[in-house]
Amino acid sequence: MPPEPIAVPDFAVITGEQIGAVLDGAQQRVIDIVEAAYRTHGAGRTVNPPSYFLRFPDRPDSRIIALPASLGGAAPGDNPDGGTSHQNGAATGGVDGIKWVSSVPANIDSGLPRASAVVILNDPVTGYPYACLEGSIISAARTAASAALAADRLSRGRPGGRPRRVGFVGTGLIARYIHTYLVANGFDFDHIGLFDSSAGHAEGFSGHLRRTGVPAAAIRRYDQASELIAGCDLVVFATVAGAPHVHDVALFAHRPLVLHVSLRDLAPEIILSATNILDDVEHCLKADTSPHLAEKLAGNRDFVHGTLPDVLDGRVGVDHERTVVFSPFGLGVLDLAVARFVYDTLRSNGELATVDGFFHELRRHG
Repeated sequence: MPPEPIAVPDFAVITGEQIGAVLDGAQQRVIDIVEAAYRTHGAGRTVNPPSYFLRFPDRPDSRIIALPASLGGAAPGDNPDGGTSHQNGAATGGVDGIKWVSSVPANIDSGLPRASAVVILNDPVTGYPYACLEGSIISAARTAASAALAADRLSRGRPGGRPRRVGFVGTGLIARYIHTYLVANGFDFDHIGLFDSSAGHAEGFSGHLRRTGVPAAAIRRYDQASELIAGCDLVVFATVAGAPHVHDVALFAHRPLVLHVSLRDLAPEIILSATNILDDVEHCLKADTSPHLAEKLAGNRDFVHGTLPDVLDGRVGVDHERTVVFSPFGLGVLDLAVARFVYDTLRSNGELATVDGFFHELRRHG
């Protein structure tokens, strides 16, 4: 008997406005989705190859990065992320795809965010793409959810409990999202410190915080990153730094929890003095990230204590006798998980905008 025909999925275009509407107020759900994706990754049910960097000789500070990935479906008897099915019956417990994200630091000078992106989702059954989503909001949300998840799990068992004095080194869009997700994950701060090489950016973030109800007395703008680090027990690095700019190990004598989101802020000596949790060892130890520089300096990887999936599944404990540094490379499977959640939500609400006739040549011989 001939095989049953397989339907080609409709192709949907999902705007940033739609994504924002789905994700607004759903921060805890997104954190849960990111946790499930990390657990799936830790269980070996993902494919997350190295990112590809497109660089430009005439624009050396700009780049476009391709993050291909495949997020496996639920194991038998398991449903880690609440997957449903899309219109041709392929389970959304599994999805293939790619994030294509550009970074143009000069955008900041004109008031634009540094990064822009799209995410493409592919049907695992046919391979056909079935959605193109604006990607910068998804990227910011998954980055913030990863940071908030790590802050929660890595502060458990910490002397003095959860941090209450947070400091942001770098005060752009990612910092704003991380603060929102930390609060959504139950963090309550008495003090919010801000440092940015641009005083205007720091003031803009301060204004955002005040508009969200943070008392002005709880917000302090620091003139030096070193002063902020010494005065906070949770430090978030969300900069565009291309090389380490924080070198003094003594700044961390009070053993803060550090979310090293931008990956290249800390000198390797600081990394070597800390308890280091990565999101993925192979991804983090390349491209001259701070952990990669630490590996070059030490000649080994003994300073890596484990990954966030290891912590989530109880395979690794956290040593709070030293500064704890979380360095997340940012895995493409996280983007796919969040993008799929947005797609499924819009589809179930009947709000998908599909492009008629997007796939045209669908017969091999005409």
